[in-house]
Amino acid sequence: MIRVAYQGEPGAYSEEATFKYFGNSIETIGYKTLSDVFQILEENKVDYSTVPVENSIEGSVGRAYDLLLEHDLKAFGEVFHRIKHCLISFPNTDLKSIKKVYSHPQALGQCREFLEENELVTIPSYDTAGSVKMIKEKNLRNAAAIASERAAKIYEMKVLAEGIETNHQNYTRFLILSKQDSEPTENDKTSVIFTTKHVPGALYKALSIFYASDINLTKIESRPIVGRPWEYNFSVDFEGHRKDKLVKEALEILKHNSLFMKMIGSYPKAKENFANK
Repeated sequence: MIRVAYQGEPGAYSEEATFKYFGNSIETIGYKTLSDVFQILEENKVDYSTVPVENSIEGSVGRAYDLLLEHDLKAFGEVFHRIKHCLISFPNTDLKSIKKVYSHPQALGQCREFLEENELVTIPSYDTAGSVKMIKEKNLRNAAAIASERAAKIYEMKVLAEGIETNHQNYTRFLILSKQDSEPTENDKTSVIFTTKHVPGALYKALSIFYASDINLTKIESRPIVGRPWEYNFSVDFEGHRKDKLVKEALEILKHNSLFMKMIGSYPKAKENFANK
């Protein structure tokens, strides 16, 4: 049976995304931190890991990109998962009695308007589903958690309000990581991280490589380089597979014009219709 690691407790959105990608005939194993999820795969104790890298409201998950640099793992696939947040507490509890709300910082940010309107105190936690588990185990009355409806069912708690995210077009993009590369499918995406030379126009020249090769960029983001203030790594996603002739040539030019370049992987593009959901 395929074994897949994810960050969080049963009912976490990362686990839901894992089932969406692989189906239900797998074994999912939750870990407390993203670092654990990367490390356990690198040690060959699981077959794959599922990690969140970007949310349509709150932006990129910086820690995930830092770990992609640190570990020798490959992006094998991607999946977009619609995030529907629920406010969850004990049975026989109503919204008026709630004073504090626990959840992952990203979930709290995605529900900011609801939380402010109801004057609720927010307390960051390491996981959405884990917050539901925690308030139940500690018997924290007058407290609630933000998590999935599935988490409420798993821990036998009550949904006080559903769909509380500020924007209902709320998706998180997850990468499926592996020790193995993914072969071309003719509908692929490639992710790389690189550092430009510290000279005028360096980033422009790097990006112009993709323009000259008629390669469509789908994302670009900068991340600070630890220990080197005001210097950055750039993460780029673009259409095509690393084995495609044009992509292979463009990557060779990019590598030649960069101080550092790391191939994160080439993988099939997720199929998702974001309209009217």
